[in-house]
Amino acid sequence: MSGTLYVVATPIGNLEDITDRARRVLGEVDLVLAEDTRRVSRLLSALGLRTPVESYHGDTAPEKRVRLVRRLADGATMALASDAGTPVIADPGASIVAEAAAAGVLIVPVPGPSAVTAALSVCGLRGDRYEFAGYAPRRSAERREFLAQIIASPVTSVFYEAPHRLRECLADLIAVGGEEQQVVICRELTKLHEEILRVTAGEAAEHFARNEPLGELTLLLPPGPGGEAPAGPSDAQVRAAAARLPELGVRTRDAADLLSELTGRARNDMYALLLELREA
Repeated sequence: MSGTLYVVATPIGNLEDITDRARRVLGEVDLVLAEDTRRVSRLLSALGLRTPVESYHGDTAPEKRVRLVRRLADGATMALASDAGTPVIADPGASIVAEAAAAGVLIVPVPGPSAVTAALSVCGLRGDRYEFAGYAPRRSAERREFLAQIIASPVTSVFYEAPHRLRECLADLIAVGGEEQQVVICRELTKLHEEILRVTAGEAAEHFARNEPLGELTLLLPPGPGGEAPAGPSDAQVRAAAARLPELGVRTRDAADLLSELTGRARNDMYALLLELREA
């Protein structure tokens, strides 16, 4: 019987954010696969657990991955954990998840902390639609192209940056989007020196010119031009159109189809509105 691979989210800074389920799973599995064995071993020690830990990272040899998947297929239970947060999100792990699933291994998510969702929850930007772009490129030319794309994105954009490259990233952001470009910078989320800046790119550059960028950084940009536009017509406009269509001789069913297509609203809701107006 095949085993189970648990994909376990771990705290991004505050140990109190560990879930009871994550603690239990980390203590019950045969092996924990860790991007950084030292960090995960310290976490397990803090939780009072002695589960064996083995490295699994971006440079893991294919032969080792095959061996791990074979062991899972033979019935072993393992937990995949990143340095912090949710595995596979800007972390290695997708390959072993895919290969284990293909081998018939049960893949079980154990959700929990994530810098992406934590930052979205406090940034003050729209969170109904967003894109996560991973880490910003290291080279300036590539980073400027990357920033130009997310500045123009119609949804909120989230990405990571290394502290030693933040000043260069902000200089590129100013070059591409101007000093007034809005940006939210979340630093050291859930940790003692947590900092959340909701500023312009120019203000951010001035702040970090005076203060050394330290710790984990998550940056967010608001939707680009047109991204804040209303999703569709107002209720009043929809009701006016629904009242007008029958006057033009459009059958109720056809009017419902048309209204649904034009507004993006559910056809059943449009049909109910048409009946309501007809009976009024």
